[in-house]
Amino acid sequence: MKVGISTASLFLRKNNEEALPLFDRWGVPCAEVFLTSFCEYAPAFARTLAAAKGGVEIHSVHVLNTQYEPQLYAEHPRVLEDAYGWLKEVLASANILGAHNYTFHGIARLKRTFRENWQRFSALTAQIYETCRAAGVRLCYENVEWAFYNRPGLFALLKKDCQGLGGVLDIKQARITGYDWREYLADMGSNLATVHVSDVTAEGKMCLPGQGVFDFAELFARLRGIGFDGAVLIENYARDYDEPEELRRSFEYLADLAAKG
Repeated sequence: MKVGISTASLFLRKNNEEALPLFDRWGVPCAEVFLTSFCEYAPAFARTLAAAKGGVEIHSVHVLNTQYEPQLYAEHPRVLEDAYGWLKEVLASANILGAHNYTFHGIARLKRTFRENWQRFSALTAQIYETCRAAGVRLCYENVEWAFYNRPGLFALLKKDCQGLGGVLDIKQARITGYDWREYLADMGSNLATVHVSDVTAEGKMCLPGQGVFDFAELFARLRGIGFDGAVLIENYARDYDEPEELRRSFEYLADLAAKG
């Protein structure tokens, strides 16, 4: 089990090419790179990041979901072709960065008329998974309140046609949905690849790990119980803290807690 930080935690504070060298100076062993624009999907940008990352292992990549991921489930062939074009750009960039996991949201549940067609969704997810697998990257579905995987049990349905599908457990998103994070953990089980962590105060305000009341000791114990060997990554909003130094201390808190197990 590794502990690291997502560059999303520095969104609008530092660009990716600035965040990774900072993580390297802090001694952060691994990170998720949150690619936030079409220009950042290009392999040329990935080469810039690879040159800047120092000793930081890039565990996973993450994109701005609505830019093309929902369109991977589109029926129109031109829309589908364009979406796969962007997916392949990101996969090429993941290879350059050495990332073996792709944090994925898929369909955005933005319309009240949205209808679940699990036979179709599952088959299309298997196709997306295969495209990623052929590029040496694992597709990993994340639980997200406003996206495809918005409640426990759906991961098991997707996995029926896609046994190697990875899972991303997001603690804050579980909190937003109102479902217990343990239910999502049970749903993903041994397919879990990544955990996004944050903390919350007794008053319900989101904060950095170590500044709130979330039981990280239990989380690490449960992860060890399923033989988890992926990455636990801090993923907070930049508004959740004042100075980057707080983010460093939060990482050190988690790393120390994980080492005690």
